[in-house]
Amino acid sequence: MGLNDQVSAERIHIGFFGLRNAGKSSLVNAVTGQNLAVVSDIRGTTTDPVKKAMELLPLGPVVIIDTPGIDDEGTLGELRVKKARQVLNYADIAILVADASQGLFPADRELISLFEDKCIPYLIAYNKSDLLAEIPLPKEHEIYVSALEQTNIYELKEKIGQMVRQEEKQKHIVSDLLEPDDFAVLVVPIDSAAPRGRLILPQQQTIRDILEAGAIPVVARESELPQALSGLKKKPRLVITDSQAFERVNRDTPSDIPLTSFSILFARYKGNLPFLVQGADALEHLKDGDTVLISEGCTHHRQCDDIGTVKMPRWISGYTGKDLKFAFTSGTEFPEDLSGYALVIHCGGCMLNEREMKSRIRHCRECGIPITNYGTAIAKMHGILSRALEPFGNNL
Repeated sequence: MGLNDQVSAERIHIGFFGLRNAGKSSLVNAVTGQNLAVVSDIRGTTTDPVKKAMELLPLGPVVIIDTPGIDDEGTLGELRVKKARQVLNYADIAILVADASQGLFPADRELISLFEDKCIPYLIAYNKSDLLAEIPLPKEHEIYVSALEQTNIYELKEKIGQMVRQEEKQKHIVSDLLEPDDFAVLVVPIDSAAPRGRLILPQQQTIRDILEAGAIPVVARESELPQALSGLKKKPRLVITDSQAFERVNRDTPSDIPLTSFSILFARYKGNLPFLVQGADALEHLKDGDTVLISEGCTHHRQCDDIGTVKMPRWISGYTGKDLKFAFTSGTEFPEDLSGYALVIHCGGCMLNEREMKSRIRHCRECGIPITNYGTAIAKMHGILSRALEPFGNNL
């Protein structure tokens, strides 16, 4: 798949970490072949993670992330370090850049422990090797490079390529549920929140996955679903709906036709669907005064009837009958302290990569806080969760 074909959430994310002035930005520029990051002799030049989507052979489409120094100081420095640590939640590969003339510091070793704790494949790149009289024999996970003299940059890229698990099981959004020539009906509401002139990302990706299975996607609004179903010469293998239209689509889809939602498909694709299904049970146990965190992986202009800030709180309050409080986060922000929440309800996560989505789920699990997602929660509240999970059978 080419550079322009791959969305950011589907790219391999490569994070460059290390101390200030270890040469992270210089090495990033050497690896990318362009001045992605500002380079200076002043410690701490990189103040926020800098991301660049690009094609990096032999990996293909990637996102390169240059992070602030992990040893930054002061109040502002602490914020920069926090930003750098957040990158660990979505980095698929970590490159620890160390000054070859000084070796590893305690902060470097702490980073290595974090890589190992989070199961992130990592490589230690000893930069400034041109300052050494003799290059030591590198150990496992090590390479000696020089961004200044372009030494071993090609070899570094080759090593990064080898770190990607070639045996990784092919993941599917929906194609594994379909056979060639099957019909899959996609229900796509067109309302004020829908981007004018285009489909949203989960819809685009699902259509592509259906086509790759040799199946036939049929797209209709919820108002035209009955006509679409009656116009097909054979029964569709699956109906996939936007979760907001779940109730109406469930009513209009015959019981012998499997039904699920985009959000539930993406929970399986890049999250942990069984755990999110368990999390939906927490809706039954909410009490007056509990706070529910509603989290979205992207930032967007809020509409008057926004699903996250308006519809979900309304549905949850109506379903539980409780006097609840609601908190909201979006984009890269996700609370480290979850102790104040009784339940987390996340969006489908189409703009997050798999590692970050699973990181958020794992964080909730470790904190003992139930988490579910929009589609699962909406199906639960409309009494159709069992039906929405039937298409997955024993694969759930």
